[in-house]
Amino acid sequence: MQDTQTVEKPLTQFKSKAELHQSTNSEIEAPGEWSVAQIEALFALPFNELMLKAQETHKAYFPEGDVELATLLSIKTGGCPEDCGYCPQAARYDTDVKAEKLMGLEEVLEAAKAAKAAGSNRFCMGAAWREPKDRDIEKVTAMIKGVKALGLETCATLGMLEADQAQALQEAGLDFYNHNLDTSEDFYRSVISTRGYQDRLDTISNVRAAGMSVCCGGIVGMGESREQRAAFLARLANLTPYPESVPINHLVPVAGTPLADQKPLDPLEFVRTIAVARITMPKARVRLSAGRQELGRAVQAMCFLAGANSIFYGEQLLTTGNPEAEQDRALLAELGLKTKQSSKAEVLI
Repeated sequence: MQDTQTVEKPLTQFKSKAELHQSTNSEIEAPGEWSVAQIEALFALPFNELMLKAQETHKAYFPEGDVELATLLSIKTGGCPEDCGYCPQAARYDTDVKAEKLMGLEEVLEAAKAAKAAGSNRFCMGAAWREPKDRDIEKVTAMIKGVKALGLETCATLGMLEADQAQALQEAGLDFYNHNLDTSEDFYRSVISTRGYQDRLDTISNVRAAGMSVCCGGIVGMGESREQRAAFLARLANLTPYPESVPINHLVPVAGTPLADQKPLDPLEFVRTIAVARITMPKARVRLSAGRQELGRAVQAMCFLAGANSIFYGEQLLTTGNPEAEQDRALLAELGLKTKQSSKAEVLI
């Protein structure tokens, strides 16, 4: 699949929210939904102008300018029955990832203690399930309670959830549930066939109904067009409310998966994506997630300039490499960026 971007169109063609950003910050969050055309208009802005609008938005909603540090631990790796084209944990693909059993409680808590000692304030537990069984929920709730007792925010990503499962996680003290849309609805079937787009929306709805905050984003650079990236961000921004955390992953092609030979997304297009996410979801933590290592220091710096204010922190991100903690701290220090100190969850509802 090739990355085909739409031809840039003059902003004057659109009477949209994008035009509202030309005046005051108070107008950034105007009422009404974002259309795909409005978001394409943001993408099409001159780079410097887009970056300026993103910085203004970021400053208005996050005046401290701090960066949240989150650690992600794979508590159950590999053996997933789904066919997500980017994922080395799918059992059907011949990758180096081997199926493992669910980690024990003490092992998870030791990892959480290490994450806290390294400066993280959110600890996310990920399991390669299509959906958890009730017996799995019982084990994960014990992990959630243990991690909460350490004074960390808790997050989990376990696949699709039924309403009663979401309620059980909330009662155990889970702050955030991560369930990504991955991409736009019209591109989705190019990447995944074993789970429908509506399934993802239903899980997000169950999470909200249970009273938890939502962590929801996706992956760019899978061969989608700019218009499809705009549609993906429009769907996120138009959720009511939009997610408190928005992880933006840059595809890491893995040998043995269908996207192993995918052409990399242009780095400046990735920065544009971060900037547009910031403008359209001004109160969210926009997180640099998978693919940070491949982006390099300079592009990461531009992403922070564009409004990214959260990172996955540590040596490993599920099954892909991640810059080590010392490298991250050195980069943040060089950029003069502070880290978020509170472990109190930021919520939109």
